[in-house]
Formats: sequence, structure tokens, C-alpha cells
Amino acid sequence: MVSRRNFIKIGLAGSLTLATQGMVVAGNPGKGRSGKSTISTSGDTVIKIFSDQIKAPVKLMVISDTHLWMSDEREDPFRQYSDRMSKAYNQTKDFQTLADTNPAQEFEKTLALAGRMAPDAIIILGDLVSYPSEAAIEWAKTRLDATGIPYYYTNGNHDWHYEGMEGTEIELRKEWTRRRLAPLFRGENHLLYAADVKGLKVLMLDDSVYEILPEQLEIFRKEMKEGKPSLMMSHIPLYAPGFSTGYGCGHPDWNASTDRNYEIERRPRWPEGGHSKTTFTFWNEVIKAHKKHNLLATFAGHVHRQSSSLVDGWPQFTVKANLSGGYYEVDILPMPD
Repeated sequence: MVSRRNFIKIGLAGSLTLATQGMVVAGNPGKGRSGKSTISTSGDTVIKIFSDQIKAPVKLMVISDTHLWMSDEREDPFRQYSDRMSKAYNQTKDFQTLADTNPAQEFEKTLALAGRMAPDAIIILGDLVSYPSEAAIEWAKTRLDATGIPYYYTNGNHDWHYEGMEGTEIELRKEWTRRRLAPLFRGENHLLYAADVKGLKVLMLDDSVYEILPEQLEIFRKEMKEGKPSLMMSHIPLYAPGFSTGYGCGHPDWNASTDRNYEIERRPRWPEGGHSKTTFTFWNEVIKAHKKHNLLATFAGHVHRQSSSLVDGWPQFTVKANLSGGYYEVDILPMPD
């Protein structure tokens, strides 16, 4: 394990937390492989990333945390594990109108908006469902397929989690991804895969157990060596100073003493010693990748709120929960002359 003090020495110099609305971020000023990029935001939903490595505009719709909960008789043998989450988000409030709504209604409204927006891809950052319900997964996939828009999905911590089921989180994630969620991955490696969207590399990272496995670190290194303009998408936000352990992938305070939800979620408690060395190494290599390998920004969900952070030049955004209609329109554009 890496101590909190040593971790901070490794990579926290130059960190800065920013408010999202109206933010403008200047990127690396043309040194090395990363080129030059800037980011601006407008209102609650629009992020524009300009890069001198982008040749043609790319538009993405980014959503997370829809938490669909419908089920049918196939769920009967598993209700002891899904009962709590099946009641968690039955009614929500639309984030714009504050009207009563529900996750299914907001998801359909979001896909209708995607039809008008015409993004090049829809990015789904996990917790599409509140537990691995066959009915909910099939319902969502049918509607995603009907849009005709390419979509890319990664796991959230609830998508594969049956509360109280025996097994380690890594084992259960692997099992229920294979048994239920595989259709959403369409043959891709759920741990980390890359999608090409009009020349933009979109990395879909499964960090839904808060930790990074050695296999994921190796795939990340391989993808970054290509030097293509990239975005990384995950469910759990990466650590940024000033944020809670909800931003837990690489958080130096993530450990058993800060795990307040393991009993209600009926899962193993976070480790006493905190993160693995691999997870901390990955965090530091993300920072380096922004500077050296054209990683323009990262996006995450999980915390159900909109935020942005800037750590040593690396920008990260979290998106409002789609259970209330939250989404981002992300435009990746050539740098203006």
C-alpha cells in the first residue's frame, strides 16, 4: 500500500478545484505530444473541448445513474438481494422543471433529446440499473438500439451488485457482468475498452469497485502510447483534492474507516489499508497522460451531482444523475485559428 503522505508527495502539486458554470481551462501550451487544448462550459449541460489534434467536430451525449428498477418474474429468486434498491428511486424530480418524474420517464426523454441532438455517440457511465435486473437491462437496450445512435457503456457499482450476495466484489462484478450486462458491452472487455468516434478515442473504464486492476493499468498504458486525442469515461470519479471519498478511485482517505455504507449496501467493507499500489499508480498516470498523451479530460458519474475539478492541468467532470434527467452535451472541436 502507498501511504497518504507519500501519495500526496507523488502527484498533488498544482491542484485546483473549479466551479463548472462558465469555466474556461487552458491546456498544455503545445509542448510534447499533447498539443494544445482549451475547455469551456455553458450552463448546466454543455461542455466544449477545443484541441489542435481534432480534425473534425465530435458530439457526445454523456449520461450516468439512471437507476432503472423494473423487474418481472425472472427476478423472483433474487428479490432478497434487490428489495432495497428496487424501492430506492421509484419517484424523482426533474433537474430542470422540478416536476415529479421517474427514471424510466427521464431515460426515454433523454433518448428523445438525443434524437434531436444527433450526437455521434451516447456514453453511459454506469448505474443504468439499480441491480442486475434482466427486465430493466432488456428494456434499456431495446430503447438504446432503437435510436440508431452508437452507444458505449461501462459498469457502475449498482449495475452488477446484488446486496448481501456472498462473494468478493471483483468476483460478483465478473459474474453478473457475464450473466446480465454483457449485451450492453457487445463483446468488449468490460474492464477497459476503447471506442473510436470519428478519430476521437473514448476509453470506457470499469472502476465500479473503486480499485484498478493490473490488467486495466496495462491496457491504459497501451492505449495512451498511441497518442490519439482521448477522453476517459468511468463511473467512480477519480480523486481530486477537496472532494469526498465518493470521488474514491485513488482517494488517499478511501479505507475501512471512511466506509459508511457497507452495512446498508450489504457488501464487503473497504480494505483497512486503503487502495492498492496499482490504483495509486493509475491515478498518477492519468495526470501524466493529460500532459503527455493527449488525454483531454475525464468524465464520471456516481455522485449524482455536477462538478468539475482541475488537478495539475487534468480536468474531470461529473454529471448530474439521469434519474432526474441529467446529461452533458460534450462537443470536441478543432482549435480555432
